[in-house]
Amino acid sequence: MKQAVISGTGLYTPPNSISNEELVTAFNAYVELFNAENAAAIAAGTVTALEPSSAAFIEKASGIKSRYVMEKTGILDPKRMTPRIPERSNEELSLQAEICVAAARQALDRAGRTPADIDMVLVACSNMQRAYPAMAVEVQQALGIDGFGFDMNVACSSATFGIQTAVGAVQSGQARAVLILNPEITSGHLDYRDRDSHFIFGDACTAIIVEGKEGAVSKHQWDILDTKLKTSFSNNIRNNFGFMNRFDESGIGAPDKLFKQQGRKVFKDVCPMAAQMIKDSIDRAGLKVEQMSRFWLHQANLSMNQLISRTILGRDAEPMEAPVILDTYANTSSAGSIIAFHKHQDDLPSGAYGVICSFGAGYSIGSVVVRKA
Repeated sequence: MKQAVISGTGLYTPPNSISNEELVTAFNAYVELFNAENAAAIAAGTVTALEPSSAAFIEKASGIKSRYVMEKTGILDPKRMTPRIPERSNEELSLQAEICVAAARQALDRAGRTPADIDMVLVACSNMQRAYPAMAVEVQQALGIDGFGFDMNVACSSATFGIQTAVGAVQSGQARAVLILNPEITSGHLDYRDRDSHFIFGDACTAIIVEGKEGAVSKHQWDILDTKLKTSFSNNIRNNFGFMNRFDESGIGAPDKLFKQQGRKVFKDVCPMAAQMIKDSIDRAGLKVEQMSRFWLHQANLSMNQLISRTILGRDAEPMEAPVILDTYANTSSAGSIIAFHKHQDDLPSGAYGVICSFGAGYSIGSVVVRKA
């Protein structure tokens, strides 16, 4: 069977960063406004007063210190708390396609490829800017790729599911090379008025090129040794925004149309599932855990990653065994594990083994075992 490789990765980082302190200042100002405007109802017991937050609480709960966003002034406005991103005309390149193109060009450069070498474009992410036409087709046109493209959504696991899809396309001969893109503008679906979740997400876009090993020219090749996917339905992470919202009299601003999760349940359910998935993937590749140099885990929560790596290794992971980028990027959904891979791969020697693993809503979990060529 044809050997597939990851030959290049790319990363688009937005220009704006928001610290925990900035976010808390805006949130607490909103809390003061809300409590003042609802003072009578709070006193009567018909409305519950909101509690302020702190930077220390956020870092302890998540390990996050800051996050990148496409636009910050609207988020930090206590009377708005939503990004100010103007809608573009149909004749303009969409914002999501724009950040895809930026990440794609970096991945193409690392892979030593041009758009003429790509046959398939796959946009795999949690947060699509629109229903149709497919974002992948717009990116395909913007880059001048002669082939085909489509979108897919498996929430935070979209990148690893995308890698499996790309491997299948390369091995079947459908595509010489596949460009996978993970554009996450998560700030558009986050409730910045929710104390328990307003700090979780950040914006970013990653790109991955998967192609056949024979003929690959990149100096950054990683052989894909095994891919394993799993889904199990759960409501513990959910966002009800979609086609049917126009029938809902409560409107698209209703709380359930934004990101919601039951964090403790997610932690309890997902950590053992992800750890077992990684162990199974390593075993399927004919390898042992001790041979793994690095685990590029989904960057959702520091405690989750620490528990998963501890379960796999039987000890606490060294910092570079399971590198963390969520302290500065926060949870970037499907892009998280790929940001970690992109930033922390070049120091490893030829022959080094590692695992890219993502997990999230669905539940969905994807694991990819790789070896540096």
